[in-house]
Amino acid sequence: MKRSIQMAGAFVGLIVGAGFASGQEILQYFTSFGYWGIAGGVVATALFAFLGMTLAQLGSQLKTTSHKGVIYHIGGRYIGAILDVLITFFLFGVAVVMFAGAGSTFEQMFGLDARIGSILMVVLTILTLLLNLQSILNLIASITPYLLLVILIILGYSLATMDLSFVQAHEIATQQPAAAGNWFLGALLYVSYNIACGAALLIVMGGAEKDRRIAGIGGALGGLLLGLMIILVNVTLFVKVDTIAGVDLPTLELATQIHPIIGVLMAIALLGMIYNTAVGMFYSFTVRFVAPDHKSFKIVIVCVGIAGYIASLVGFTTLVGKVYSTVGYLGFALMATIIVAWFKGRKTVH
Repeated sequence: MKRSIQMAGAFVGLIVGAGFASGQEILQYFTSFGYWGIAGGVVATALFAFLGMTLAQLGSQLKTTSHKGVIYHIGGRYIGAILDVLITFFLFGVAVVMFAGAGSTFEQMFGLDARIGSILMVVLTILTLLLNLQSILNLIASITPYLLLVILIILGYSLATMDLSFVQAHEIATQQPAAAGNWFLGALLYVSYNIACGAALLIVMGGAEKDRRIAGIGGALGGLLLGLMIILVNVTLFVKVDTIAGVDLPTLELATQIHPIIGVLMAIALLGMIYNTAVGMFYSFTVRFVAPDHKSFKIVIVCVGIAGYIASLVGFTTLVGKVYSTVGYLGFALMATIIVAWFKGRKTVH
């Protein structure tokens, strides 16, 4: 059970990047649909749990050190090749977005030049990736309970100081910019691009676990915990939607309203989530080309880190728009392939 919980924590730590922790993604994909955002959260929870379980089990079954083996196994020669290329490209793209996001956060919170913030995150990521996989997973998983605690504090404050009726909150929420045409599509899109980004490390984590059942429980638990956090953040933003409307970093805004110290704690959580995602994406990207025990692995990590920093100079907002909008469509293809593979697996068992 300990190994399953650790895998679950690492799964959550990887997926919960800058957009989730800031509240901006949850606002666009869930809260903007008012009451229906909670239904969207339930759908997302079920999908994350199922997909997390299936990917972790496939990784464990094939004993893979990279996502490549599983993707070709479930997609076949041609679809597998397309998914492999796209996932590998987006692993690098999302890591670069995280470096740019770290620069923006350091600039907003501490007045540092964005480039300095990005360099600090790149150096920290490279140093972390020089550790072994187990140490990396331990680091990623350790930040998840901290973020959950900060979210619960903000939720408690928001519920205790709620000034709106639920009807008023619904009306204001539905006036916010939405990332999809309806709540169901919003939930599917959110799961889609997060699975496209998180599948690679989830497969690698599964590959490191000999027991297929433990891997499956870890993936499912991670999905359930992720869904719980989505629902908690969504309720928090919903009951305070009049305060956070039009704000870039909604959770940071609410945290600062409670007390400046809570604001700093939230900023640290935000940077922790950016760090988690950057580490997970860069590790998954690098092991696609070089085995972690190969003598050139460390040199490749440094070179990839430098390339990522150079790419991050394009800017956070521009990168988010370009990378994330395309990832959603890749995710739909990947989700469909995983579901088909699951049904095939069940037929084989029976």
